[in-house]
Amino acid sequence: MIKQALLGEFLHEAENTRKLLNAIPDSALEWKPSEKNWTTAQLASHIAEVYNWYSDTFNKDVFDMGTYHYDKGDISKAQTIVEKFEENVAKAHQTLENWDESSAMNEWRMEMHGNVIFPPTPKIHVVRGFLFNHLYHHRGELIVYLRSTGNKVPGMYGPTADDSSF
Repeated sequence: MIKQALLGEFLHEAENTRKLLNAIPDSALEWKPSEKNWTTAQLASHIAEVYNWYSDTFNKDVFDMGTYHYDKGDISKAQTIVEKFEENVAKAHQTLENWDESSAMNEWRMEMHGNVIFPPTPKIHVVRGFLFNHLYHHRGELIVYLRSTGNKVPGMYGPTADDSSF
């Protein structure tokens, strides 16, 4: 039951993420709201990368960021970021489909070279917070980036101010 509920949300929200990433024009990729923030390209790449964390989160009890290889791909074009998203979301979908939900309450932690970054937490909480909610947070940021650069925001939960019927 847990897996089916997560899978339904995953599929719905992956489609929303797809809409949002497809709304990014190349002209907005280098924009960032301040020196402390990522560029639009870096933020979009991070959103695509979250889907690459599914295997290590669902299938292991320790995610070692010290050995993790971040492959952002080519972020100079919006289309290549979308392609990386599609690659990662397909792997994430397969991971979720194959997950044995009996491990939902296993303790999971994130480390880097033996140092605990994310303390032991039930895996299901990590899935909801670290994978799902973390992604939604960054999508919200990306919406602000799109608005700030004068671009339209696609409707994800109904019409937006950019829809003529709104």
